[in-house]
Amino acid sequence: MTKIGFIGLGHMGAPMVRNLLKHQHDVYIYDAVPAAMMALTDAGAIPAQSLKTVAQHAEVFITMLPSGENVAEICTGASGLFKLAQPGSLFIDSSSIAVDKARELHQLAARAGIQMLDAPVSGGTGGAEAGTLTFMVGGGEAHFNRAKPILECMGKKIVHMGAAGNGQATKISNNLILGISMIAVAEGMTLGKKLGIDPKKLFEICSNASAQCWSLNNNCPVPDILPNVPSSHDYQAGFTSAMMLKDLKLSQLAAQTVSAVTPLGAEATALYTLLNNLGHGSLDFSAIIKLIEAK
Repeated sequence: MTKIGFIGLGHMGAPMVRNLLKHQHDVYIYDAVPAAMMALTDAGAIPAQSLKTVAQHAEVFITMLPSGENVAEICTGASGLFKLAQPGSLFIDSSSIAVDKARELHQLAARAGIQMLDAPVSGGTGGAEAGTLTFMVGGGEAHFNRAKPILECMGKKIVHMGAAGNGQATKISNNLILGISMIAVAEGMTLGKKLGIDPKKLFEICSNASAQCWSLNNNCPVPDILPNVPSSHDYQAGFTSAMMLKDLKLSQLAAQTVSAVTPLGAEATALYTLLNNLGHGSLDFSAIIKLIEAK
């Protein structure tokens, strides 16, 4: 099977590694937090003490890191992955980073003889654990075809979006819609409650009428309507408010570069900024209803 180096073992990366292991791949893991590596060693992952160790053994590399700066730090420079990896290696970045940064990394990878794809995901920690993530992939078609069997170990929907950076462009467009729709659901459900409507009855109507959307039907922000969503478990995160804010900021940065008009995106960014400033960044992004209810 394929020898894979996986870098970044957080809430998303760790379950993705477990699914690669279930498909009998050899996975060399690296993270700045030693405990994160130890937690996967019993599952069969091979801990590496440095990027050099990963580069010496793996032919495919996957990163799942918090920011574009983290990805660039791992990949570039004299001791970076692009310098250490063998020419012809495949690099898949599943982090959520700026479109321009992703395209810059594609260029640097090509100069080093590395095949690169930007392949951010949707589906949250639940999708990562179940192996049902959606991958939106940017880069060369031949690289995509090489990567697809590996991505299918971690996801159920793998879509080639086109040229370098298009995976990231798709991710921020999707999450722009997601963030705005969650705010709309929170406003509608809060209004109905204040008008005296039973939230469960309102949900029953809206989830089967023209208001239905993923934010309502699958991640209702009102507690005790759906049993297995964050709102019914003290907003324990599937996708944190901090991560939503990060992606909304990336959407606004991208919008500026192409002169796209996103007034609702700007307002959503402002509201999630306020939610995070109030100390709720670690909560699920559906916790935006706390801000709406307090107004």
